[in-house]
Amino acid sequence: MSTTTSGTGSSAAADGGGDEGSGAYDARFRVWRGDVEGGALLDFTVQVNDGEVVLDIIHRIQATQAPDLAVRWNCKAGKCGSCSAEINGRPRLMCMTRMSVFARDEVVTVTPLRAFPVVRDLVTDVGFNYTKAREVPSFVPPKDLGPGEYRMMQEDVDRSQEFRKCIECFLCQDTCHVVRDHEENKTAFAGPRFLMRVAELDMHPLDAAATTGLDRKATAQEEHGLGYCNITKCCTEVCPEGIHITDNALIPLKERAVDRKYDPLVWLGNKIRRRPTS
Repeated sequence: MSTTTSGTGSSAAADGGGDEGSGAYDARFRVWRGDVEGGALLDFTVQVNDGEVVLDIIHRIQATQAPDLAVRWNCKAGKCGSCSAEINGRPRLMCMTRMSVFARDEVVTVTPLRAFPVVRDLVTDVGFNYTKAREVPSFVPPKDLGPGEYRMMQEDVDRSQEFRKCIECFLCQDTCHVVRDHEENKTAFAGPRFLMRVAELDMHPLDAAATTGLDRKATAQEEHGLGYCNITKCCTEVCPEGIHITDNALIPLKERAVDRKYDPLVWLGNKIRRRPTS
């Protein structure tokens, strides 16, 4: 992963190539500069060429006007999740946001992810997410099956494969208002990305967590804060991989957790099964 902080230092007039015939134009950018102590939005005028994305422009600003601008990026192909930021207030990947989606006279504002502490400029400390990842118990393989003996229906494979497309850009974590607007919730709430992981494991037909005494539905509710989620679908809306986080993971997990905890028939069945034998 690259956190870039240096450039060539050439003037703004020398940016990029292209001319008016190729669609080049001058765009106005506002980029947040600062660190944990505070900062402000600074204005830049920078050339834009056909086919460019926001990350290209951030790199051009860095190369020509602000050589110490810090920005995290890596693949520039929408697969590493490193260049997450907020563009005009919406969590996006900078490398996947084309300049053509903005009007030429529009001011494009780029700020760091709001839900996480700023390190410097557009770089944030996303360590919260790795802490939450470690709190989710991993897949428990069935004891009676050895390597190479696992068998699943294709329907089950397809269902969990959707969740495996996650690139951990943490845009869903950033946009979730439970985390974004309430810092105090972070200790009790894992966020949509990791509740999705719990849901994936809970619906996995080969996961043998129950044989070890682990109830994933109960832990989702009691340890990972599933009840905090009020299914606004904001996480789904910003997912660059198009994962239906709310409809296919969080709502089904909520339904199973509620059935387990509140359904009177399930409650009665549990009581009957636990009745001591003489």
